[in-house]
Amino acid sequence: MRIRIPAKKPLPVSPLLLFLLPSVCIFLIFLYSSSSAASLRSRTSTSTTTTTSSNDGSEKRTSRRAAASCDYSQGQWVYDPQAEPLYDHTCNEIFKGWNCIANNKPNALDLTKWRWQPYGCDLPRLDPLHFLERFRNTNIGFVGDSLNRNMFVSLVCSLRRASNEVRKWRPAKADRGFTFLRYNLTIAYHRTNLLARYSRWSASSNGGVLESLGYKNGFRVDVDIPDSSWSLAPTFHDVLILNTGHWWWAPSKFDPQSSPMLFFEKGLPVIPPKRPEVGLDMTLKHMTLFVETQMGDSALKFFRTQSPRHFEGGDWNEGGFCQRTRPLLQEQVEQLFSLENNGTNIEARLSNEHMFRAVKGTSFKILDISHMSEYRADAHPSRSGGKKHDDCMHWCLPGITDSWNDLLVAHLNRA
Repeated sequence: MRIRIPAKKPLPVSPLLLFLLPSVCIFLIFLYSSSSAASLRSRTSTSTTTTTSSNDGSEKRTSRRAAASCDYSQGQWVYDPQAEPLYDHTCNEIFKGWNCIANNKPNALDLTKWRWQPYGCDLPRLDPLHFLERFRNTNIGFVGDSLNRNMFVSLVCSLRRASNEVRKWRPAKADRGFTFLRYNLTIAYHRTNLLARYSRWSASSNGGVLESLGYKNGFRVDVDIPDSSWSLAPTFHDVLILNTGHWWWAPSKFDPQSSPMLFFEKGLPVIPPKRPEVGLDMTLKHMTLFVETQMGDSALKFFRTQSPRHFEGGDWNEGGFCQRTRPLLQEQVEQLFSLENNGTNIEARLSNEHMFRAVKGTSFKILDISHMSEYRADAHPSRSGGKKHDDCMHWCLPGITDSWNDLLVAHLNRA
């Protein structure tokens, strides 16, 4: 049965209300439009333009985008006279040869005044306390040569300014490591030159395939077996930063004639013997697969690109030097690193080509520090500390590797 509801009589409307109603509606529409625009600005990347002074003294106008769309590898070094480092030369973890302030390198203090400014966005500086809080109950491992130790030391020294309650130990066969006890955050460095296991090889009196080819001495490199110094790292760490490259182009260690690299796979020599760059490709293929099968899906895996050297006038054993006091200009960068020039320092870009191919299609992320570092011929220890030859490979601390860690944090924030 349908129920009829009696219609209500309309209420009387005040003439004053009729007069004010249009004004109220206009006000509400204006208020809604303003709040919607503000909300849109907060959710989308607005473009703001700033002017900065670059290392060549010129001014460059750049538009700021959201960090998620930024290419941090492209930018310029900006001098900031007010900048202060997160730590100083008193951090005990700094290797003596890298402590340019204590070693009285003339421009050591000035090194901390340069800030990397990506084109179109900003690279935030590492906040030690925020980092400790965010990565509570996390294990972070640096795996690679002494340049990854350079980066590891920078991060440890930065964090120790916020919390000095640390336990020093060697987790998962690491070369060195620290746990920040209040946060249960462990950071470790695993030293390995090639990532793969390698050892001295000598011809056997019983003969063999390599002996039949005339080889008497060399280095056996097992391209499919990780070095024992980091073989446990993937199962221990939640974040892993790998690098390799310098030692693959090191004739003083792996002389092609007297002590060549001899590659083995599945326990057998690779025949015909391969050149180092082919062995590098084989090693990178096996090592990326090893890490991916050992680490969980939620783990973060990075390959850091090659750290450039800045030898001028020859290599380290040929009287090469690096005594500049300011970052290079773009044209100077190309003179030193262009593959077409085939100069002393091309190993960085060569190594990167192999690494880029190896990680394609994997879950590894690229931590691209190469281009930003190519400008910084001024930031190496050079002759400071009484060295017999210029160190144009490692970096002063504090120094440029602090910016590498800023870059690492930016990538971690994207994950």
